[in-house]
Amino acid sequence: QYKFRDLTIEELKDVSKTYPNFTFSMNTYTFKDGSQKDLLNFSGTVPVKYGSSYNIPVRLWILDSHPFAPPICFLKPTANMGIAVGKHVDARGRIYLPYLQNWSHPKSTLTGLIKEMIAKFEEELPLYSLSSSDATRQSELLSYIAKITEGETDMKSRSKTGRNEGCFNKITVVGAGDLGIACVLAVAAKDVADKVVLLDLSEGAAKGGTMDLEIFAVPNVEISKDFSASADSKVVVLTANSLGNAQTYLDVIQSNVDLFRGIIPAVSHYSQNAVLLVASHPVEVMTFVSWKLSSFPKSRVIGVGANLDSERFRYILTNLLKAEVLAKDAWVIGEQGEDKVPSWTSCNVAANPTEAMAARNSREKVANRAMEILKGKGQRSWSVGLSVADLVDSILKDKRKVHSVSTLAKGCCNINSEVFLSLPCVLGTSGVIEMVRLEEDPLVQEKLQSSAGSIHDLQQQLKL
Repeated sequence: QYKFRDLTIEELKDVSKTYPNFTFSMNTYTFKDGSQKDLLNFSGTVPVKYGSSYNIPVRLWILDSHPFAPPICFLKPTANMGIAVGKHVDARGRIYLPYLQNWSHPKSTLTGLIKEMIAKFEEELPLYSLSSSDATRQSELLSYIAKITEGETDMKSRSKTGRNEGCFNKITVVGAGDLGIACVLAVAAKDVADKVVLLDLSEGAAKGGTMDLEIFAVPNVEISKDFSASADSKVVVLTANSLGNAQTYLDVIQSNVDLFRGIIPAVSHYSQNAVLLVASHPVEVMTFVSWKLSSFPKSRVIGVGANLDSERFRYILTNLLKAEVLAKDAWVIGEQGEDKVPSWTSCNVAANPTEAMAARNSREKVANRAMEILKGKGQRSWSVGLSVADLVDSILKDKRKVHSVSTLAKGCCNINSEVFLSLPCVLGTSGVIEMVRLEEDPLVQEKLQSSAGSIHDLQQQLKL
C-alpha cells in the first residue's frame, strides 16, 4: 500500500544501520478524525546528553505517502517517566520539530529527523522521572494514549459511525499567516463550509492569530499541525509562503516551490478528490507547481487569479462610472499585477462598422478609467480572504458561476506552453467545468501571449 515502497525501504535500512536498537512493525494508527490505517512504524531510544546521558524512547509512524510526507512522531515514555510539555512536545507526547514542518524530499530523511530530534531534546529534555504515586497515574494515562495512537481505543467504533456526521462541506486552509486566517474568517463569516481546518505550519505552539482563533472559539474551525486533519476536504486553500532569506525573485519562488514539495503530496494524499485553490504568490507559478506535484486533473487545480480584480472592476463600472451595460460581461484576465488586462466575454456593439468602431473606442475609454481606479486598490489579506470565500462558495454549492481564475491556458489565444493565467471559467464541485469564450481582441491576445512567455521562462528555471 506504500506508493513509494522502494524509497521507504531504503530509508528504513539507513535508520536500522545508524540506530540498531530500533524495532520495526506494522500497526493500526487512528487519526484525529477517527479514520484508521495500517502503517509501518519503528520504536527505540535516541541517545541524549543533558548533563548526564539519557535514552529517550520514541515511536515514529511512516505515512503511506512517505517520503513526500513527514512521519508522525511520539515520545514513548515508560510508567515512571513524565512528559515535559514544551516547545517541541505536547501533553500526549506528540513531537513537533522544525524539521517536520519543513519536510521536503529528498532533502529530508528519517536519519536527519532523528539527528534533529536528539539536538532539540538536548536543549530541552522532554521527559522527567516520576514518584511512585505519580507513576501509577502516568501508567493509566499512557495506557489510554497508547490506545489512541495504536488504533485500539473503544472510541474508534463511534468515530467510524459518526465520522463527519452532518459535516458535508469541509475545507482546509494551509498556512496560518495573515492571509490564511483572513480566509478562515471570511469562510466562517459567509457560512460557506460545515467545517474549516486551519493547518498551521509554523514552528512551535500556536501564537498570534491562531492563538486568538482558539481563545475566541470560532465555530466549526479546527487548528492543527497534522496533515491528517485535512482528510476528505472538498477544497484545500493554499496560502503558505516561504519566509526564507532568498536574495533574488527566482530564489523567493524556488523557496516557495520547496515549501510546496512538502505540502502538496500530503494534502493530495488525504483529500484525493479535493479542488486545490492556490492563493500563494506568485499565483500563476504556484498553481502550476501545485498541478504538477499533485497529479490532479487541470480542472481541480485553480488559482485565485483575478477574481478580486474582476469583481472590483465590474463594481467600478456599475457604481462609479455608471456603465452597467459594459459591466455585465467585463473581466480582468491574464497575470496578476501590472500585466492584467480588461476583456469581455461578448461584444455588444452595433452591426454598422462605423458605429461599432465608435462603440469600441467609447468602451475602451471607460475601461481605461476603471483600470486606473482599480490600480489604487491594494489587495490586503482580508480582501483576498473575501475573494477566496466567494470562490469556495461557488465550488462547494456547485453554483456554476463564472469567475476569473488561474487555469491552464494552453490552447487558448494561441498559447502553446503549460502556464496558468486568469481566464473566465464556470466553477462547480469539480472545479473548472468550462472556460468561457472571450471576445476576440488582438491586443488582449498579444498581452496574454506575452505573459505566458515570461511565466514559462520563469518556470523553466525552477527545480521541481
